[in-house]
Amino acid sequence: QVQLVESGGGLVQAGGSLRLSCAASGSIFSINAMGWYRQAPGKQRELVAAITTGGSPNYADSVKGRFTISREYATNTVSLQMNSLKPEDTAVYYCNAVIGNYTGEYDYWGQGTQVTVSS
Repeated sequence: QVQLVESGGGLVQAGGSLRLSCAASGSIFSINAMGWYRQAPGKQRELVAAITTGGSPNYADSVKGRFTISREYATNTVSLQMNSLKPEDTAVYYCNAVIGNYTGEYDYWGQGTQVTVSS
């Protein structure tokens, strides 16, 4: 069993910054990728940023230059530094991990953390 525990999020004014963190624990053989998705009310869940093991980060166009994703391999942690936040960044942010074991590769999700950006 794998758990993803998120921290961070909250309420911030436009132009401000927040940092999200997510730690994976449990029966982990290998983590192939970790990332962040978000879902605003009435919208589909969308990729914000992701990073594969040993690979380069991938960002949504809407957050390029403002958000930075980083991984700490020793602690199975992924973080998202969000700067210059805009009201349209308001959403529930979900941590995602693609974890492999001897039976295959599986997606795991955190419980979600609310980010609200006021104008």
